[in-house]
Amino acid sequence: MARLPADGVTLAEQLHRIQPHCRTMIVTAHGYPGRLKRALAAGVHGFLPKTIDAETLASVVRTVSAGRRYVDPQLAAEAISAGDSPLTRREAEVLALAANDAPIGEIARRASLSGGTVRNYLSSAVGKLGAANRHEAARMARSRGWI
Repeated sequence: MARLPADGVTLAEQLHRIQPHCRTMIVTAHGYPGRLKRALAAGVHGFLPKTIDAETLASVVRTVSAGRRYVDPQLAAEAISAGDSPLTRREAEVLALAANDAPIGEIARRASLSGGTVRNYLSSAVGKLGAANRHEAARMARSRGWI
């Protein structure tokens, strides 16, 4: 049996490759700005929090079904105020691997990099985010939806 993607945005990307005209919505508990931006880039037509009431959800389903987009206004405002990630793709990838307290050696193995290169990426990410260490940088990046 095929394995499902880890998150709804990845599933939406795959679905849109197979069915380009399919209209999708994401109802999420994790309305991070970065996730919203990824979802819109993936072709998602609706993005709203799980806390939405049933009446609004039904209205949004009709909106998306009619060919229009809907993004929760609060999530949209947060995405705009968070700005774009200052991290490179590789810095974000290494920082995401470090977010679970993995040791440098494990991060290096999983990212197919040397330990020194991992340290360089982490140091750069910490500096760009103004964090005290890689753990704080990972928390900051995750809270902004950048990893």
